[in-house]
Amino acid sequence: MSIATTNPATGQVLKTFDPMPDEQVEAALGRAVDGFQALRRTSFGQRAQWMRAAAELLDAECESVARVMTTEMGKTLAAARAEVGKCAVGCRFYAEHAERFLADEPGDAAAVASIRAYTRYQPLGPVLAVMPWNFPLWQVIRFAAPALMAGNVGLLKHASNVPQTALFLDELFRRAGFPGGSFQTLLIGSDAVERVLTDRRVRAATLTGSEAAGRAVARVAGRELKKTVLELGGSDPFVVMPSADLALAADVATTARCQNNGQSCIAAKRFIVHTDVYDDFARAFVDRMSALRVGDPMADDTDVGPLATAQGRTAVEDQVRDAVDKGATVLCGGRRPKGEGWFYPPTVVADLTPEMRMWSEEVFGPVAGLYRVSSYDEAIEVANGTNFGLGSNAWTREPEEQERFAADLDAGSVFINGMTTSYPELPFGGVKNSGYGRELSAHGIREFCNVKTVWVGKGAPSAGAGAHNE
Repeated sequence: MSIATTNPATGQVLKTFDPMPDEQVEAALGRAVDGFQALRRTSFGQRAQWMRAAAELLDAECESVARVMTTEMGKTLAAARAEVGKCAVGCRFYAEHAERFLADEPGDAAAVASIRAYTRYQPLGPVLAVMPWNFPLWQVIRFAAPALMAGNVGLLKHASNVPQTALFLDELFRRAGFPGGSFQTLLIGSDAVERVLTDRRVRAATLTGSEAAGRAVARVAGRELKKTVLELGGSDPFVVMPSADLALAADVATTARCQNNGQSCIAAKRFIVHTDVYDDFARAFVDRMSALRVGDPMADDTDVGPLATAQGRTAVEDQVRDAVDKGATVLCGGRRPKGEGWFYPPTVVADLTPEMRMWSEEVFGPVAGLYRVSSYDEAIEVANGTNFGLGSNAWTREPEEQERFAADLDAGSVFINGMTTSYPELPFGGVKNSGYGRELSAHGIREFCNVKTVWVGKGAPSAGAGAHNE
């Protein structure tokens, strides 16, 4: 893929960029090492000051940054503004909490025959971040804010269709005051990732993206014995039980499926509804999905903009067509509108069966699959019957069912009577083919730290010395 800004609302290429030559990549790696040596020696207080300055820049430039994101990948301008605001919140969260999250943790000195024993969290060094286009600012910030506050430095390989967003991030932290080399964008293609990842100066990697991309990075990192965190695809279940508030569930289901034009890993995608309330929920859900306005993402009254790429729309069309050809029923949408741009309408598909691609694949667009089940056990079977395990939703007002869903849904998060969302305060990540490791919260900032044991002895042999040597 060429590195270019292409407006998905029109298909027009607005700006192209040449990939970095090898010598520029080499220079960036050198700056990353120097930046790490400078940043790791600064105090948490100093880093927090710089991180708050980054948040202030995001607030001050919200409108211009949002317009760049909307132009590059098609999210509505309102959603883009909200994303910039969320990034500022994330920066301030880690500015406030990083020192506490990474404070030394005392151990039981007496039990290990020492004067002092404790765990210390120390940064690893340069970390390569391979990031996607769908939340082009937030998915980078949720790595960068904790990484920089821990004393690591970042090298960003962003998706090739959001280069201007990537270049904004390249400058953001420098403008905020972080030492040179603390965070750099590498305008390179996916074919150059392995070379960067195998460089001895790069200590770890994080990737948000497709399962195939995650496997490729994990394969190289495993060979090189480098730490990785992977946040991959999701086909999140949204389970509706008889006791649910159906009107609220239908409202949230519509938002959850069509947020970011349906292009979110943690968007609800499979709507699993108990037969006792299936018809009522389906009617309400279809009404709300049909009422969404598809159009210019810059317009204030637009609910759903275009998909980010022509290839992405074709993939969604192929999945819906496969389901229909095999007997599924389209309750609304299902046909691309006429005209320019990569638009696809909010769509609900019912009567899905296991031989259809939609049953097992992630659909990355505003298309909902509707499933009828007759019991709690069947709902869990369908919900967990996928290779993915990122987020999940359950709708029930029965306390016992709420506890059962929390225990039984096989996912990195379970949201009950509310939409799956990433919060700085909560860990975020998945299981199964949705990846491993966690972002956000205290768990996220510790992922790229050396968890170092420190033992301070008395300077003389103890009675039990050597008894438990490995």
